[in-house]
Amino acid sequence: MTRRGVLIGCGFFARNHMHGWAGVPGVEIVAVCDRDPAKVEAYRREFGVAQGFTDAARMLEEVWPDFADVATTVETHRPLVELCLSHGALTICQKPFAATYADGLAMVRAAEAADRPLIVHENFRWQRPFREVKARVEAGEIGTPRFLRLSFRHGYDIYANQPYLAEADDLALTDVGLHLFDVARFLMGDVRSISCTTQRLNPRVRSADAFVALLSHESGAVTSVECSFDSRFGEERFPQTLAQIEGDGGSLELLPGYRLRRHGREGVTEDSVDPPVPGWGERPWHLIQDSVAAFQGHVAEVLEGRAEPQPSGAHNLQTLALTLAAIRSAARGEVVDMPVFVAAGAE
Repeated sequence: MTRRGVLIGCGFFARNHMHGWAGVPGVEIVAVCDRDPAKVEAYRREFGVAQGFTDAARMLEEVWPDFADVATTVETHRPLVELCLSHGALTICQKPFAATYADGLAMVRAAEAADRPLIVHENFRWQRPFREVKARVEAGEIGTPRFLRLSFRHGYDIYANQPYLAEADDLALTDVGLHLFDVARFLMGDVRSISCTTQRLNPRVRSADAFVALLSHESGAVTSVECSFDSRFGEERFPQTLAQIEGDGGSLELLPGYRLRRHGREGVTEDSVDPPVPGWGERPWHLIQDSVAAFQGHVAEVLEGRAEPQPSGAHNLQTLALTLAAIRSAARGEVVDMPVFVAAGAE
């Protein structure tokens, strides 16, 4: 049985979505939608899609898909997600999930009311290096995790293909910070408190393009998250995230070049976790492209009832709260207690 899907938003990154879906058995994108008819026609021609629309409501009324992939900007997420759920579609929402906690909560409640899965496209946790780290931690290779460091620092010109990022509010936190916070929760569990300091390094950018955050987890573990869009290295590290995770029985390091080093009682070993390059992809983007394909393979399993959404809208709502708390911490110079912050509506 082929699951019929639609894509809403024919922008820059959505091209990765379309290539990824084409490689997932048992699913087919049968229609695409964008407010720009030229983009719709370009996607139809490039990907051989049967139907194209400029109005999402009309598309959903005519197609009634099994799933909808919402790949638009954040201000459109709530109305589009609620619309897709009301038409019975498993709904995928591009990150950031929402601009406000209230909007995110409304979408989660809409999914509960429709009794349909809501999944957020948080593809960092689906990157091969982090899937491998998670598997090794769960296998007990380093014992109980106690410390995690995540470092996403680069000088790549991200504004060339996405110029709107230069005008974004809280750029580093809302563009990549929430990805890193999701990885921290993926590897170390829920967060009790957060403190954050931001920097504006690039004068061409309107808001903070760097931050350092300290997360205290419910387990007692601690995570340090470092992000910069204006760092200088001899070899550009973008788009790789470096990591160090320490347990009471050993440590794992994700090093430049997708090297995974394990430190244990028996010594030090090293393996490559370099992702495969998709047939439609290329280096260095293969890390992202492979993660999109892995995430979409997971969505197919959810459609078939063989997996629970990772991350679900409900789970990602807490990552959104963590991002909003980091913004508040940086603005006020305070440590934010997460249960108290969420109880107050994350405002």
